[in-house]
Parts: sequence; C-alpha cells; structure tokens
Amino acid sequence: MIRLLLFAALIGTASTSAAETVTVLHPVRAGMSLDSGDLGFLDQDAADAFADPRDVIGLEARVNLFPGRPIRTRDVGLPTVVTRNAVVPLVYRRAGLTITLEGRALQRAGEGEPVRVMNLSSRNTVTGIATAAGAVVVN
Repeated sequence: MIRLLLFAALIGTASTSAAETVTVLHPVRAGMSLDSGDLGFLDQDAADAFADPRDVIGLEARVNLFPGRPIRTRDVGLPTVVTRNAVVPLVYRRAGLTITLEGRALQRAGEGEPVRVMNLSSRNTVTGIATAAGAVVVN
C-alpha cells in the first residue's frame, strides 16, 4: 500500500524502516526531473532501491516510473547535459594543448558521467566525460 507523504513532512521525520522504499505518486515519464511532490513510500523491501526520498530529488528518470513500483538506482540519474545524437564540442587535452572538434554523442549523459562520442572529422569513437556546459572532455 502506498502512503502518501509530502517531502516537507519527510525532512523533519525521515524515519523509514528497512521495509520501505521510495516510489512515485503518479506516473513519471523518462527524462523528467523528480521533486518532492512526486515521491512517496511503498511498504515493500526491494534490493537496489532508494529508502530516502532526499536521495532522489533533483535526479532525472531514465525510464518511465509508475506508482506502486520501487525506484531503483538504475532507474534515475543525473540530469542530462548531453543528449543522444546531439552534436557536441569534443575537447582533447594533452600536455597543455587543447583541441576542440565536433562530435556526435552516441548516448545520453549527465555531468561527470562517461559518454561515447563519434569524432565527426575522423569517424573514430572515443569516450570522454560530460561537462555541465554540454561538452565532452577526452584526456
């Protein structure tokens, strides 16, 4: 059974038992950010699921989320700064030299996450780290 709780109440009384996991109160589409009004508790213990709603606020749903199902760590991630198929600055840094080219992102990524990018000049695929500005840095 889902207990409807507002996050404001949770901050003061974050007393969850080991058998409670965080769920959404309404369907949330992939790509949407989660806030306190989206979250509640599910009286169920699930492996790899969140127990504290404060750990989920501000994250982005990577898959569609439904009420009555626990939110697992693989279901959410950092907000997207690089989207799949977007043309992004590809920055190579080596020994004080910086080269910036264009690349096509082959997957989505949040800030600080690894992302595969195809160099549009050479057609080679490299892996770099997404920055907050939407660039990908390869060292």
